[in-house]
This record gives sequence, C-alpha cells and structure tokens, in this order.
Amino acid sequence: MISAFRSRWARRALIGLAILAVVGLAVWWLGRPQPIPVVLTEIGRGRVESTIANTRAGTVEACQRTKLSTIVGGRIEVLTVKEGARVKKGQLLMQLWNDDQQAAERLAQAQLETSRKRVVEACTIAASAEREVARQVELHKQGFISANAIDTARAAADAKVAGCATAKADVAQAEANVRLSHVQQGRTVLIAPFDGTVAKIVGEIGEYSTPSPPGVPTPPAIDLIDESCLYVKAPMDEVDAPKVREGQVVRISLDALPGHSFPGKVRRIAPYVTTVEKQARTVDIEATFDDPSKVGRLLVGNSADVEVVLATRDNVLRVPTAALLEGSRALVAVGDRLEERKVKTGLSNWEYTEVVDGLTGGDKVVTSLERAGVKAGATVEAGPAKPAK
Repeated sequence: MISAFRSRWARRALIGLAILAVVGLAVWWLGRPQPIPVVLTEIGRGRVESTIANTRAGTVEACQRTKLSTIVGGRIEVLTVKEGARVKKGQLLMQLWNDDQQAAERLAQAQLETSRKRVVEACTIAASAEREVARQVELHKQGFISANAIDTARAAADAKVAGCATAKADVAQAEANVRLSHVQQGRTVLIAPFDGTVAKIVGEIGEYSTPSPPGVPTPPAIDLIDESCLYVKAPMDEVDAPKVREGQVVRISLDALPGHSFPGKVRRIAPYVTTVEKQARTVDIEATFDDPSKVGRLLVGNSADVEVVLATRDNVLRVPTAALLEGSRALVAVGDRLEERKVKTGLSNWEYTEVVDGLTGGDKVVTSLERAGVKAGATVEAGPAKPAK
C-alpha cells in the first residue's frame, strides 16, 4: 500500500514538473526578443559623384529683360502693343501726348529752311563782292582808279564773306535746334531695344504715365522679355561657393517638370555675397541649359534647382549614404545579427558614398536606421535585399 502511494506521488510530481516546464517554456517564448524587421541593401559598384546644390529655390531668368518707362511723364496717346505680343527691335511701343514738341520741331525745320536760303543769298553777294575787288584791281593797274578805291572794295567784300560765314553758322544752329526737338520727342516714346515679348503693360490710352524717380519703386510702363535666351539663377551657400567654377557641369531640375533633370553648365558666379538674413549668406550662380530645345517652353520666373557636379568616379564600390551612421559607421547583417563596421569613405552625395575600406561587395547594410532597436548586436528579420543599381 505504501508502494502504491509513493508511485501515485511520483507520477503527480512528474506531471507537475512537466507543467512547470511547459509554462516556463511558454514564458520564455513569449518574452524572447522579437527580430526587428529591417531593409537591407546589397553593396555594389557604380558611379559616385560629389555635388552641391542651391540652398533656396532658384529662378528661371531671361538673358535680356528690360522694364521701360518714358523719361518724362504725360498722357498716353499711342499704345501699339498688348501684353503677350511679340515685338521687333526698333518698333514703337508707346507714345505720350507731345503735340507741343511736334510743333516745336516743325518750327525748327522752318527756321532751318530759312537759314539755308539766307546762306544762298549772303554767299552769292559775297562772291559778287570778290569779283568786284578783282575788277578794281585791274582798273588800278591801268591807272583809272586810286588805291583807296581798292581798299574800299576789299573791305566791302570782306564784310560780305563774313556775312556768308554767319549765314552758314545760322544753318548749323538751326540744324542743332531740329535735332534737339527730335530728342525731346524721344523722351515721350518707348522703342523696343531688342526682339522680345511684352510681359506687362501698366497704363491705358488716355491715362497718365509717370516715370520712376530715383528711390521710388514706380511700376514700369512696359516690361519686355527676350524669351529666346533663358538661364537659371540659384543661390549657393557661401561655404560651397569657392568650389564652383565657370564651365562646371550641372544638373537643372524644374518644379514645372517633375522627375526630369537637364544637363547644363555654370556660366557666371556673382562676385559678392548676398545677405538675405544674418544666418543665410549666399552667392548667386547662373547656369545655362546645354540643349534648351529639350527643355520645352519655360516661363521666366519658374522655380528651379541647380546641382553642381564637383567630381565623378565610375565603377567604384559604393554604399547608400542613408546607410551611414555618424562617424562613417555602417550596420552590416551577418546572419540574423547586426554588426557595426567602420567605413573609410571617398566621394559622397545625398544618394551614394564611395567605399574605400571597411566593406566588400555583396555585404548587406541596413538602410532603415530610423527604426527602433536597430543597433549593433540586434536580432533582425531581413526583408528582400535591394540590389545596387
């Protein structure tokens, strides 16, 4: 009987131990560290570029753009164009009321004509007086007149010649008055200085047009743009400005054409620093398109970004820049564990960084560093590795 009791107790003890083992195993299983899902990228070879980009949005500008205003104010009498019209160099765009100046020019023309006729009259008389002097000299040689008569004839002839010269001077003065009146009329007209498109007109026929005095930002009467030549003006941080040189290759992207970039070159670097804010000092650069025909029609004022290519290396080992921690460190997946490696880098941009040492082709690095728990030694659950492009 005692043996049977001990046997039942032993069985119960074994069952209890088994239950405790199962519970313990369940607790361990439920409390074990869960693998962290991460995104891996396989290290490969390809091109790496060192680039810099503008700090604020750039702007599409026209090579030629002028904001025209008349030199003097007045009522608009003639307006030959409308906004959006194409014009040719030398074409009349706008004219103010200038009837008084036109009358002054007609008066000057009449005075000029009168002066020219007086030249004919005075110079004809002078020529006759010169001939009279010659006759007096012949008569004196023959003894018919005295030397005093010759002197009198010479004085009269000299006076007539001087009158001819004065009449010619009056013609020059009259011609200057005609030119002056024409210039004064030019103060009331606007002429296209180049072929272009009228972007904006301020004023209508009958309205008063006021020129912009110094220091007063009065809107121009006509804004004329040459759309045949466009470039992008972009601000670069003053720290990056010394790296930029004229003729460097750039990539230009436009908000109006998302997903596309166009090759170009740096054509100009501003010789001064622009201070928008105390903490934002920039240097403006200008970039042109290599093939404007591929860009299509752009509008002056479109926003654009310029990426300047400083250096390029092809077929080098590279790692996604997003996979690098501070201090040029990377987390590499070895099995289901993460291992930290120090990486020696070369050229770098926002997308890829050249690997000089520390990684080898085929290594899989973590690019999802922002996820909680991603650190050296962590157990990870890797998704499909992204092959290098």
